[in-house]
Amino acid sequence: MIEHILGKLDLSAIPFDEPPAMIAGGGMVVGAIAVVILITYLRKWKWLWTEWLTSVDHKKIGIMYILVALVMLLRGFADAMLMRAQQAVSVGSAHGFLPPSHYDQIFTAHGVIMIFFMAMPIMVGLMNIVVPLQIGARDVAFPFLNSVSFWLFVVGVILVMLSLIVGEFGRTGWLAYPPLSETQFSPGVGVDYYLWSLQISGIGTLLTGVNFFVTIIKMRCPGMTLMRMPIFTWTALCTNILIIIAFPILTVTLGMLALDRYLDFHFFSNSFGGNQMLYVNLIWAWGHPEVYILVLPAFGIFSEVVSTYCQKRLFGYTTMVYATACITILSFIVWLHHFFTMGAGANVNAFFGIATMVISIPTGVKIFNWLFTMYRGRVHFTAPMYWTLGFIVTFSIGGMTGVLLAVPGADFLLHNSLFLIAHFHNVIIGGVVFGYIAGITYWFPKATGIKLNEALGKASFWCWLVGFYFAFIPLYILGFMGATRRLSHYDAATGWHPYFVIALVGALIIFAGIGFMVLQIGTSILWRKKNMDTTGDPWNGRTLEWDTASPPPFYNFAHIPHVHSVEPHWDHKQALLNAEKHPARVESKRAYEPIHMPKNTGVGVMIGIFGFFLGFALIWDIWWLVIASGLAIFASVAYRSFDYDIDYYVTVEEIEKIENEISNRKRA
Repeated sequence: MIEHILGKLDLSAIPFDEPPAMIAGGGMVVGAIAVVILITYLRKWKWLWTEWLTSVDHKKIGIMYILVALVMLLRGFADAMLMRAQQAVSVGSAHGFLPPSHYDQIFTAHGVIMIFFMAMPIMVGLMNIVVPLQIGARDVAFPFLNSVSFWLFVVGVILVMLSLIVGEFGRTGWLAYPPLSETQFSPGVGVDYYLWSLQISGIGTLLTGVNFFVTIIKMRCPGMTLMRMPIFTWTALCTNILIIIAFPILTVTLGMLALDRYLDFHFFSNSFGGNQMLYVNLIWAWGHPEVYILVLPAFGIFSEVVSTYCQKRLFGYTTMVYATACITILSFIVWLHHFFTMGAGANVNAFFGIATMVISIPTGVKIFNWLFTMYRGRVHFTAPMYWTLGFIVTFSIGGMTGVLLAVPGADFLLHNSLFLIAHFHNVIIGGVVFGYIAGITYWFPKATGIKLNEALGKASFWCWLVGFYFAFIPLYILGFMGATRRLSHYDAATGWHPYFVIALVGALIIFAGIGFMVLQIGTSILWRKKNMDTTGDPWNGRTLEWDTASPPPFYNFAHIPHVHSVEPHWDHKQALLNAEKHPARVESKRAYEPIHMPKNTGVGVMIGIFGFFLGFALIWDIWWLVIASGLAIFASVAYRSFDYDIDYYVTVEEIEKIENEISNRKRA
């Protein structure tokens, strides 16, 4: 009877015999309880529900994405610290403090968390905050769908975190290659946590891709042609095209693996006609576009930052657009370089090696465009500019090591070594993470009305930059010395130990950088009166988002903008300067009109709750709960479909009141 109610779930699912897991899980539970107590003490539950959890405002959803992502950054980095500490002490007769099975879970969880639940949500969060403002829209095309996407992402986060204390996570590596991920070699629930956390959050990501693609194509303000869009919006458009094409591949691939595990299909097993290479091709047909899904928005951020802080029009706007489009197309014909060692043949390897080298050309074009933008510009060395300069150097090194790995002969030697790990982190940290932190710092005043502390931001940058080189240059060397990936113990005679110790020191320096980043955000909010941005344009920006207040009103623009150039806000400021010199040119103030806006809804939250129960039930074979939660999700969608009270008009009086408050704030 109990089996019918709880499926495979029982007390043995709690890892009492693994102290690291219990300590981490206990800390997570205590932290969650502390947050609940604090919200209750401050009597903020109603405010939290009405203003945030049920919000369909793209700006608030973007902020929530980034907040959750920063929490997952701490979790993912904790896993990284455990790995580095284990490798620094597990040498010779010493075997460290992590059992091999738990170490395997940690490196799997680290990769999954950092890609899917840290980098992706920061990217989606920044798109949510910035893109509608940059194109002069009042919201995204499908506000309710935006809420659902966020809560499906949260479901994936909760499932990954829950695997710490109920069951286990996968021990397969972050891409779960068969046959290791098949039931024969992973009979527990670890791979199931992996499957359903990614499937549910991946559906949310796909919905986001469709939402933002439609938003950018259909909701640009009058006059904003495609070749007048800001570069960040261009990179967001290309990113969402990649999401729409690539993420269904991931969904189908993981679905086939689930059928192997649950219904004994043999898509990827070594028997009954299955083929593990099918999985490897499919997962990387998604996986390499995923790299550019992450890095293209970072390129867009650097373009905005360089142009703004050099007080100069971006050099080669058109070439930037075409370079972005080229990367988008080429990203689909390089996936096989991830498995040159799998015996595809010399001709196939040569094609993908050449394609990999070719894709570095448009990336190089971008770097030269940024450098030419800086040339003879009035460079303001702010924290976002520091991150940009650090990116150019670090990412260039990562790109060069990538070109080396694009040579099949070199890849045969280095593929399964720590050299590859160093290269991957060189690109992801030096490109993606540096870019996203620059973007958060740059647009933080726009999202919150508060400028971040510059000194702490620069301290964080130096710790990240120096820590990165200490942490990963030794891994390049270790790769040449023969150190392999996923290593938890090695012999003292190898001579690797000093390099692993240096790598641990680097990780500790990066940890200090994360600490400065948290301190920067915390102190800036704590002393927000001193850091308040009342102008709406603290950086003397050039694009349309700086034409609104900081933070913008919920409707973004009282009047839909009409643009005539790539830099409408800059041109507007120049026109105002001319108007001061020639008062007769001042335009008369336009009258306000009612604004059509969507209403907040709790249906997205409910779909998320039922989605969590569905995922948890599928993991533990609680089939009655699978049916019940599936029906509940269907009922929620049906309820929303027949709910016609989903929007309203903001009255002219309310608009006037809000705009007058903004004007008074600017004058003060």
